[in-house]
Amino acid sequence: MTTRTTAQQREQARIAYDAYLATCPARQLLDRISDKWVSLLLTALADGPQRYSGLSRTIAGVSQKMLTQTLRTLERDGLVSRSVTPSVPVRVDYALTSLGVSLLPVMQAIKDWAETHIEQVAAARDTYDSRSTSPDAVAQSTERNEASRQIRSA
Repeated sequence: MTTRTTAQQREQARIAYDAYLATCPARQLLDRISDKWVSLLLTALADGPQRYSGLSRTIAGVSQKMLTQTLRTLERDGLVSRSVTPSVPVRVDYALTSLGVSLLPVMQAIKDWAETHIEQVAAARDTYDSRSTSPDAVAQSTERNEASRQIRSA
């Protein structure tokens, strides 16, 4: 068995969790937390525990399947806890764990950034798309403009 110095051990640990490497477990976690439903669920749970139906109402557009799947994944990763209260009907509440709370500032910042800069991003997309004269590019640009207008008027 080879003896390694403390510096070598630290270097080995640094390499083991380098998200730029395809086999790194941290990369898998980054993939997980970058999902749009994950970020929306975590920020929705920021104000405290919620029931499934409350989360479904808060996060418009999420299907029942995706909500269930995402909650299970977050529970498995230790970011969300699920508590069942025996009653008729059974009450199930979801809440952030301490690990989930530690991730919340980052997720909230990303959500806030997206809400603040959506108009600039939409303008950049339009500029990029206007360089193309294909009918498909024009149609996509028109659809995005309409969606942006609807978001701004909401």
